[in-house]
Amino acid sequence: MGDVARLAGVSTQTVSRVSNGHPSVLPETRDRVFAAMAELGYRPNAAARALRSGEFRAIGIVLFTLSTTGNVRTVEAIANWASAEDYAITLVPVRSRSREDVLAAIRRLGELAVDAVVLLLSAHLLDDAAIHIPPDVHVVIVDSDAGDDFTVVDTDQAAGAHAAVEHLLSLGHATVHHLAGPESSYAAERRAAEWRAALESAGRRVPDVVRGDWTAASGYAAGAALAPDATCTAVFAANDEMAAGLLRAFADAGRRVPEDVSVVGFDDIDLAEQLQPPLTTVHQDFGEVGRRCVAAALAQVRSGARSGGVDLVPTRLVIRASTGPAPA
Repeated sequence: MGDVARLAGVSTQTVSRVSNGHPSVLPETRDRVFAAMAELGYRPNAAARALRSGEFRAIGIVLFTLSTTGNVRTVEAIANWASAEDYAITLVPVRSRSREDVLAAIRRLGELAVDAVVLLLSAHLLDDAAIHIPPDVHVVIVDSDAGDDFTVVDTDQAAGAHAAVEHLLSLGHATVHHLAGPESSYAAERRAAEWRAALESAGRRVPDVVRGDWTAASGYAAGAALAPDATCTAVFAANDEMAAGLLRAFADAGRRVPEDVSVVGFDDIDLAEQLQPPLTTVHQDFGEVGRRCVAAALAQVRSGARSGGVDLVPTRLVIRASTGPAPA
């Protein structure tokens, strides 16, 4: 830093201010300092800065997998909004849902050079007395029910599922079948619970739940099982990829969509509009989820205190050609 200051003809304090993006430095002075840094090959030492300021300017993300659309889109959004705040992200994968692997990942939180952590984990996994999150770690949880103890940012799963079922019933369908995600998923269980509640509230028969694993292949298998049932005229799938598998299975079985059976998905991925027919689906705003996660994490960092509460991001139903009136 002293070498940069001498070459640029400024004080070391000015070099420090330029390194930290301080607004009080004149543009021509900042340019001169940057030119000196480039000539000398100088880079600010993040570790030393963290020791001095107590901030690492990094957010950790703990999750099971990057194979699902929801996790990928959420992580991407968190990374983008963290970058906008001049924060980096650190990914911590959990190898399995076993108690030991979850415990190992949580223990690593105390070792990470991060200021806050976003958990893409079901809250019930944190109920084990042995799984203790260090009190000085600021935590935000995505898709959970732990609002009393932690800050939670969640898509409004219930409202989205309710809108899907209500839309299908309004088209004259006697009931709505449900292709649910895995039981280990909080989002899948919230959608399934609201599907059931919406049917019961309307006084309709509640069919048996069919389970998938979020993949199109599991959606195809479910569609092949549902296709022979003539009473199945409407299906709400818990995500768009499973809905895509349903569409193909119904087509292979000779059941037309939407003339014979209507299909609604959840997520509104880019592919949804390109399917045949284009998929009616519940839109999730992953970008807003990421923004609110970063905002909540940094609010805790700046206040120095962990907080609780649930922040729900609204959903909206996008109606396309995969839904229509119930067959006569």
